[in-house]
Amino acid sequence: MHKPVLLEETVSLLVTDPRGIYVDCTVGGGGHLARLAERLEAEATLVGIDKDRRALQETSARMVGAAPTVILVHGDFRYLKALLRGKGITRVHGILLDLGVSSFQLDEAERGFSYHLDAPLDMRMNPDQNRSAWNLVNELPEEELAGIIWRFGEERYSRLIAREIVKRRQVAPINTTLELVEVISKAIPSRSKRGKHPARRTFQALRIAVNDEMGALEEVLPQAVDVLGSGGRMGVITFHSLEDREVKNFIKLESSGCLCPKHLPVCVCHHQARLRPVTVKPVVPDVHEQTANRRARSAKLRVAERI
Repeated sequence: MHKPVLLEETVSLLVTDPRGIYVDCTVGGGGHLARLAERLEAEATLVGIDKDRRALQETSARMVGAAPTVILVHGDFRYLKALLRGKGITRVHGILLDLGVSSFQLDEAERGFSYHLDAPLDMRMNPDQNRSAWNLVNELPEEELAGIIWRFGEERYSRLIAREIVKRRQVAPINTTLELVEVISKAIPSRSKRGKHPARRTFQALRIAVNDEMGALEEVLPQAVDVLGSGGRMGVITFHSLEDREVKNFIKLESSGCLCPKHLPVCVCHHQARLRPVTVKPVVPDVHEQTANRRARSAKLRVAERI
């Protein structure tokens, strides 16, 4: 069962007009979408976007009987403005981005996201796309593979892991998740295997690269501000430091006026603030939620308002 993270905190901070238009850019298991529907009135419109058709199918059944108008859209949120225009929407009151992979994707072995379950090496959030984790692991040059593992996984043994992967695939392709786990475990020194799973960072890195998650995030944030009406809010839930840093820096930039160097006597950049931070520090799950849902432990929510 999918457990939406920071559910009540997110909805209470996001909804400012119960008759407005709200967009959930990452429907996943539909938890946030369903709670938003409960908070909104019949005159409201709720748009749900996801790359995974199955997620939309399951959510469609869940939303039967919802009071507001519910529109489900298959697509990548990196094309947010175009997807909304396709539904005749140019201004909204709230936007939610719940990043990362949903629980039901993690728990479906055949999707290849989990390093605990044996499955084909896949990791695609959108099964319609061509490139999977198998292609990265078995086709990328060693240097490029090490770079991905270091950049997106912040794995200190990225070079050792990439070297071991290349060595192994010269004998035979690495086809499954547990085959990859075996290779990673062999590459990492024994003294560093205590505590968290040794494959955790590498699997995170490959998933981010396969789905171009950081690229999509960089593209969607300015679009979200563009479509927000005055007083509308954007909420972003992140699960690792790379995402949170990107969101934090974006909100800081869009909350600033002039960006010119201090030594200039007059402003030449003409930048104007478009956002006001609603959460000065990120909202994190309390101890009860962290105990009930271990996947919530690294979650952080940041909210900003359009001015």
